[in-house]
Amino acid sequence: MHRNSSDQYISSGFTNYASFLNCGIYTHENKGSGTIWKKSLVRPSLYTTMHWHRDQNHRILKATNHFPFMTRQKLHSLLSIFAILVSTLALSSPAKENVSVPKPNPNLDLARQLNQAFVQVAEEVSPSVVVITVTQKTTESPFKLPPGQEQNDGEDPLDRVPPEFRKFFRQSPQEKSTGQGSGVIIREDGFILTNRHVVEDAEKIEVRLKDGRTFQAEVRGVDAPSDVAVIKINTQSLPVARLADSSKTRVGEFAIAIGAPFALDYTVTFGHVSAKDRSNIVMPDPESPTMTDQSFIQTDANINPGNSGGPLVNIDGEVIGINTLIRGLHTGIGFAVPSNLAREVADKLITDGKFTRAWLGVSIRSFREYPEYREFVPGIQDGVVVTEILPSGPAAKSELKPGDVVTAVDGKAVVTSQQLKDAVRGKTIGQNVKLDVVRQGDSPKDIQRLKVIVKPGEYEDKNVLVASNETYPKIDSSSGTLGLKVQAVTRDLAEHYNVNATEGLIVTSVDKTGLAARNGIRVGDVITSINQHRVSDPKEFRELIKNLDTKRGVIVNLISEGAAKFEILKEGDD
Repeated sequence: MHRNSSDQYISSGFTNYASFLNCGIYTHENKGSGTIWKKSLVRPSLYTTMHWHRDQNHRILKATNHFPFMTRQKLHSLLSIFAILVSTLALSSPAKENVSVPKPNPNLDLARQLNQAFVQVAEEVSPSVVVITVTQKTTESPFKLPPGQEQNDGEDPLDRVPPEFRKFFRQSPQEKSTGQGSGVIIREDGFILTNRHVVEDAEKIEVRLKDGRTFQAEVRGVDAPSDVAVIKINTQSLPVARLADSSKTRVGEFAIAIGAPFALDYTVTFGHVSAKDRSNIVMPDPESPTMTDQSFIQTDANINPGNSGGPLVNIDGEVIGINTLIRGLHTGIGFAVPSNLAREVADKLITDGKFTRAWLGVSIRSFREYPEYREFVPGIQDGVVVTEILPSGPAAKSELKPGDVVTAVDGKAVVTSQQLKDAVRGKTIGQNVKLDVVRQGDSPKDIQRLKVIVKPGEYEDKNVLVASNETYPKIDSSSGTLGLKVQAVTRDLAEHYNVNATEGLIVTSVDKTGLAARNGIRVGDVITSINQHRVSDPKEFRELIKNLDTKRGVIVNLISEGAAKFEILKEGDD
C-alpha cells in the first residue's frame, strides 16, 4: 500500500476479481463550503476516481469522474487493443444477410379485422341454431290401379283382385321417412322459429342443440302463406338469437347463413343481400301451398337443402331472415323470409296458435311498375294502384274504385304492393282503416285526393287475389282499334252471359289480335266506362273510340267475373 500526493489511497494485490471490483479507498478534503469525498476504484492498469461533492449537511451537490493516472500513451494502447478485439469478433462471427423488414400493411390489418368479425358472428349465433330431424309415416298404399282406373270413394282396390291373390298385395307395415332442417331459438323457454315445410305432417320432431342435447318438440303453429312455423321444446335458459329490424337491411351488406345443409351440421356460409322485397317466387314443390305472402330477402350466401328454417344474419350477428327457398343448387340465388314478417307471425302462433291476416280483397300493382298508367295520373310519384276489386271482398263495400292510387294507410306512406300488404296484414278485422287515395277525374288534369275508409276482412286462401309488382307483356298491336264488339246490357243478355249488371256494355266478340284480347278482356265482360266516361249505348261507344289515342293508352273500366277492374289498352312502340 502506498499514498499519493493527492491523499488518495490505492489498494493492490487483490486476487479475487469480485473483491477487486468492490474495493476502494475513500478520502476527503475540506474545501470552502463543503467536503469532497473521493472513492477510488482499482482495476488492472486502470482505475477511476469518483468525486462526490457534499455540503455541510452531507447532501450531494455533484459527482465527477476522473482518470488521474491515465496517460495519453495508455489510452492509445487501450483503444488499439479494443479495435483489435472488435475486428477479431467481426471476422469470427458469420456474416449476416441483409434482411428487409416488411412495412406494416394497413389493408392486411383491415382484412384480419373483417375475418375476426365473421368468426365472432359464427361463434355468437351458432349456439342459438338447432338441427331439426323430422320423422314421417308413409301412408300411400303399395297397390295402385293403372291411370284412369283409380278407386272410387270408399272402394278398396284389392276388391278387384281375386281372393286367392289378395295376400300378395296386403299393405306392408308403414315405412318411415326422415328429413332434416334447421331452426333458430327465439325464446329462452324453448320456442324455436323454423319453416312450415320443415315440420309439416311430422309424426316426430327431434331438436338437437349445439351442445349436443336432444329434445322432442311439438308444433305450436304453422302459417302456410309465409311458410313460417313455431315449435316448442321443454327446457329453459336457452341461448336466444337477436332478431334485426329487417326494414333497415340494405342491399349489398353481408349476409351469413348458418344451418345443416345436407346433414352437415352448423355449416356457415356467407355472401351478400342481393335484393329485397322479392315476390311471385314459385315454390319448388308443386304440391306445396302457395306462399301468397311474399317479401323475400334474396341472398347469394350458399343455401342448400337442410338450411331451411335456419337464420340469415348480418355482420352484427342479428337475424335478418329465415332461409326458405333456393333457385336450384349452387346458383347463388336463395330467399329468406324477412325477420319482421317472421317475428309478427311467430308472436301470433305462440299466443294464439294461428296467424289471422286482415285483407282488403283487391288486386294491386306498384305505381312505379305501371308506366302505362303514370301519364293518366300526373303529379303522382309513388303509390299502389288498385287494379281490381273482388266482389266478395271488403273493398267492394267501400268507396274504393279500380284505378285509385293508394298513397298511405292510416297515415303511413306506401310505395310498393308489399308495403300495402304489410300495412294491412296486422290490422284488426272489421276495424276502420283509412286509405289516402288519388283518383283520376274526367280529365287527366282533374285529380282528386280522397280519404277512403275500408273495414278489412279475414284473409282466406281461396279468395285471395293479390298481385305484387308483376310485369305485364307490352301490347304490340297496331290495329288502332280496341278489337271488340259490344251490346247494351239487357236482362236477357245478362242471363245469357251470367253477369250481374244492369247498365254498361257487354262484350259479345273479341278480336284475338286486338288490344282488348291482348289485355285479357273476354266475351261476357261488362264495360262501364272509357277514359272515365260512362258508357251504356253502343252508338255512343263507337263515336267515343273514334277519337281515342291508342298510342297514349285507353283506360277501360269493366266488370269481369263479378270483379270490378280496369285495363289500359295501349299500342306498343314500333
